[in-house]
Amino acid sequence: MAKPERRLPTNAPGPLFVDDTCIDCGTCWGLAPATFEEQPEGTAAVVRQPASAAERARAFMALVSCPTSSIGTEEREAAGEIRTASRAFPEELEGAHGAHTCGYAAASSYGAASWFVTRPGARPFLVDSPRAAAPLLDRLEAKSGGGVELLLLTHRDDVADHRLLRERLGCARVLHEADVGPDTADVERRLTGRDPIELAPRLLAVPVPGHTRGSTAFLWDEAVLFSGDHLWGSGEGHGLEAGRDVCWWSWEEQTRSMERLLDLRFEWVLPGHGPRVRAPSAAAMRRELEALVRRMRRAP
Repeated sequence: MAKPERRLPTNAPGPLFVDDTCIDCGTCWGLAPATFEEQPEGTAAVVRQPASAAERARAFMALVSCPTSSIGTEEREAAGEIRTASRAFPEELEGAHGAHTCGYAAASSYGAASWFVTRPGARPFLVDSPRAAAPLLDRLEAKSGGGVELLLLTHRDDVADHRLLRERLGCARVLHEADVGPDTADVERRLTGRDPIELAPRLLAVPVPGHTRGSTAFLWDEAVLFSGDHLWGSGEGHGLEAGRDVCWWSWEEQTRSMERLLDLRFEWVLPGHGPRVRAPSAAAMRRELEALVRRMRRAP
C-alpha cells in the first residue's frame, strides 16, 4: 500500500491519498471518478474524499486495482472495506453483453484494463491479462465454473500474467503472430494475416495493425469491440480517439485499420487504456468512427 510520507500535495485533505509512485495509468479515476482525477503534473490524486458508502466502495476498488500500489488510506478501520473491495471483481457492465471489468491492473501492462466475458451455452473468455491476484483468480474460477476457454491478447504490451492465467484457468491464449515474442512464444493460437477470423460463434478477431504490427481487436456479439490500444473514448460524450504519440509501429497502417472497422457493427468500445464508450446505437458509433478516420487522415 502507498506510504503516507510520500503522499502527493495535490491530494484533498483526509485519510485517502495517492503517493508519488503513481504512473498516471487512469485505473483509479476510471473506477472511482468521484474521488480521483488526473492532475496536470502527470499523476492521479484524491480530489474529493469519499462522502458516501457507495463512493467509499468505489474508492477501495480503485485501491486494490492500482497496479503500483500507489493508493493508501490512514484509516485502520477501513481494512474490512478493503477486503470487500478485493472480492468485487470481475464487475459486470450493465448492458454490455456479459462483459465485466477485471480490475487488478498490472504494472507490466502500464495499468491496462482487462475484461471477462460470460456467454450463454459456452465457457467465458478473457480479453488481455489482469494481474494474477488471488482474490480475482478465485472469483474468475467460481464464475466460470472452473475454467475459461480463451485468453484473447490484443497486442504484445498487455499480456501481463498470461501464463499464470493459463495455468489456473486452462484458457487457450490467442495472439497475432506479428506480436509474438520470447515471453509469448508458447501461446496456443497464433493469428495470421489481416482478414477477420471467426474464433467462435459471435466472436471475431479483427487484425488492426498500427499501434503495434500485430494489434488485434475482438468483436463480441456484433455489439462490443475490445480494442486494446487501437481505439478508445474521448471522455466527452460518445467521441472516439486514437493516439499518434502512442503509435509504436505505423500511423498510416493504424489509419487504414481504423477504416476497416467501418465494415463492422458495434455499440460499445472497451479499450485497454482510455475511457470506454457506449453509443446510443451502432449507427451513432459508426458516425463517431467516421469522424475519427477523417481526423486521422488529416493528422500530419
